[in-house]
Amino acid sequence: MKYPQTKTDNVKDTYFGTVVDDPYRWLEDDRSADTKAWVTAQNEVTRNYLAQIPFKNDIKQRLTKLMNYEKYSQPFKEGAYTYFYKNSGLQNQSVLYRQKEGEEAEIFLDPNTFSKDATTSLAGINFSKDGSLLAYQLSEGGSDWTKVVVMRASDKSIVGDTLVDVKFSGIAWQGNGGFYYSSYDKPAEGSQLSGLTQYHKLYFHQLGTAQKQDQLVFGGDKTPRRYIGAGLTEDERYLIISAANSTSGNELYIKDLSVPNSPIVSVVDNFDQNHSIIDNIGTKLYIYTNLNAPNGKIVTVDASDPKPEHWATLIKETENVLNPSTGGGKLFANYIKDAVSLVLQYDMGGKLEHEIKLPGIGTATGFGSKREEKELFYMFTSYVYPTTIFKYSVATGKSEVYKKPGVDFDPSKYESKQVFYASKDGTKVPMIITYKKGLILNGKNPALLYGYGGFNISLTPAFSTSVVVLLEQGAVYAVPNLRGGGEYGEKWHIAGTKMQKQNVFDDFIAAAEYLIKSKYTSSDKLAIMGGSNGGLLVGATMAQRPDLFKVALPAVGVMDMLRYHKFTAGAGWSFDYGTSEDSKEMFEYLHRYSPVHALKPGVKYPATLVSTADHDDRVVPAHSFKFAATLQKDQGGDAPVLISIQTNAGHGAGKPTDKAIEETADKWAFLLYNTGLGYQK
Repeated sequence: MKYPQTKTDNVKDTYFGTVVDDPYRWLEDDRSADTKAWVTAQNEVTRNYLAQIPFKNDIKQRLTKLMNYEKYSQPFKEGAYTYFYKNSGLQNQSVLYRQKEGEEAEIFLDPNTFSKDATTSLAGINFSKDGSLLAYQLSEGGSDWTKVVVMRASDKSIVGDTLVDVKFSGIAWQGNGGFYYSSYDKPAEGSQLSGLTQYHKLYFHQLGTAQKQDQLVFGGDKTPRRYIGAGLTEDERYLIISAANSTSGNELYIKDLSVPNSPIVSVVDNFDQNHSIIDNIGTKLYIYTNLNAPNGKIVTVDASDPKPEHWATLIKETENVLNPSTGGGKLFANYIKDAVSLVLQYDMGGKLEHEIKLPGIGTATGFGSKREEKELFYMFTSYVYPTTIFKYSVATGKSEVYKKPGVDFDPSKYESKQVFYASKDGTKVPMIITYKKGLILNGKNPALLYGYGGFNISLTPAFSTSVVVLLEQGAVYAVPNLRGGGEYGEKWHIAGTKMQKQNVFDDFIAAAEYLIKSKYTSSDKLAIMGGSNGGLLVGATMAQRPDLFKVALPAVGVMDMLRYHKFTAGAGWSFDYGTSEDSKEMFEYLHRYSPVHALKPGVKYPATLVSTADHDDRVVPAHSFKFAATLQKDQGGDAPVLISIQTNAGHGAGKPTDKAIEETADKWAFLLYNTGLGYQK
């Protein structure tokens, strides 16, 4: 492969007496002419390589056909209407519809009309309690920065000015007079996408006034916090404020809005654990917490004195991880049991009423509605069960199919099974392996190993039309539940953080070794894939065990572990990662596994297709740029090292269907071509 020439600079940093070269520091300036020229040159090489794969268009056509079916979201009720999202098949963005009982559905908001290329997406929508007003957020080019538009539901007329420069925010209406939202000070011109977003601020916007007049409610100089979120209880009596400095652990505050000029009262005054108020009845608060309960529990307390010493346990901790919700005047305890769903319904006094009978072993999500609703909706999916919407009766505990997808897929032809394998230190790790029935375990099957392993995020079974293309070709799809995730609660999460992060890579490597030992695949047929923190996972493991994998597909990855905290919201990830400035030991640990720094010249690395996007302002593209440049320089084998940089796209949310299809076709073509399988129509 002939790659574009990547210039080097003599940039060095010193950490605790150790000098570290950073020859590609200039690529951190993603707005510069030099970087733009480099991106253009790299994309040209990548496009030329992928265009020569004879079956890439066949894959794209199959993906397009598979994706071309009606897709619906769970319905939700606001005012006199039921709202739902629908995609007719290949629409770039799903359309928001609304419907009155007994009437035809009508289009309410169509994001496909927001921009010519459909790269402006709907990033969130929140209604006032009576459903008469709404605020919706717009993301342009996949950016985390949004605009907020206020609309009157009855006639879709715009109310007041559009709010700008909003980031990582929900919208919490207080009556019909205004709402709470959060944002940061916008970085300086020229660094809008990469500049540090350090301190969140919670504002109240009064309808009919200019944004510059919005009242600062929490944050700022008095209470500087990196993440601040707000919500109201359903009766709108209490404002709930959650404040945090990292992605794990939060303070909790309430303000009684029924009392004029009431103070903001602290419920939890530290960042040690995670807490949220999920409901109230009068002054009785229902709180989810993992304080002294790593798998989570529900407690109650009176709002007059809500400190933890007064909490009373309502639903105690179990061996399974709890994710609660409320609806129809009930509590729903959605548990993760060995990475699959178990859902129980309780009354508000904590009495068990029903176990929801699910259609199989998989993932159930939803179980939320307003208090007066008699029924609610949930979605169920697995690797071989296309996502289906169910309507659930709160009174009887019975479910019925509400919307079944029309995807071209026959589940009876496929098998999905869970295994447990031993990691390097003997820890048992679950993994679900999916493949065509009748698969011969001869080590000759291509396989895709997908992982994440971080930030308390759980990978539970979910159907993917993209993966179907690989399964049809006889490939094996394997997803392990690595430490660092949330599948077994906070202890499992902590076991994959900071100076235990190597456990995550060991778990992933052990998953690959299990697949090879069990003859599902071999090193010559095995691909690995992950995005964001999962991109870090792929980069680190391919650097540590380049012999184990044939193909690597790291996407929007955190690749420079010495400098990740210097961009956008990166400093908030320090709970999981630690930083190079914390201590000599932490620096040395990060330096050892940091993908950009762990690569070595002359080593034979797997065929690698790095992917990122020019508007990714969460994991800035410089991570992927520097990793790809280093890998192209160090590659000691013949396998290609390519980078695909999507334009006018971000970290992944809101990506148009056509861009998603194109990106997946590239990856699957690269994977099948470099594992020697080819593609059978």
